[in-house]
Amino acid sequence: MTNRCIFCRIIAGQAEASIVYRDEFVTAFMDIRPINPGHLLVVPNRHASNLGEVDDNVGGHMFVVGRKLASALRHSELRCDGVNLFVADGAVAGQTVFHSHLHVVPRRAGDGFGFHFPPGYTRGTSRADLDAVAAKVRAVLD
Repeated sequence: MTNRCIFCRIIAGQAEASIVYRDEFVTAFMDIRPINPGHLLVVPNRHASNLGEVDDNVGGHMFVVGRKLASALRHSELRCDGVNLFVADGAVAGQTVFHSHLHVVPRRAGDGFGFHFPPGYTRGTSRADLDAVAAKVRAVLD
């Protein structure tokens, strides 16, 4: 735990949060700036600044819990026609709290939220270019 991290303080009971789920590995609570009512965050109980620092089993468990919460949102009285699971990893990806977390965002038609693709996205990429990029990623895999 780090005292400067708001998520660590929430997990330790030192800061307020509307907890929805907790087990020995993760805690899920309401986002204080929700995209839509029911927007949840699933965070590892052990501090990890980014996704690369999250234990593999805990990272997988975050998504298992996220899936369960998504199902709960769909079956709740909240308006929820779909769900986005989203991780922002790093400042350029939109991460603002540097304790890794999974957003569980209930969606509804016309809610104004969405991902915007850059110009040229629909053009696609040649197989040769895709193979070259794949080789660069494979070269550094553990």
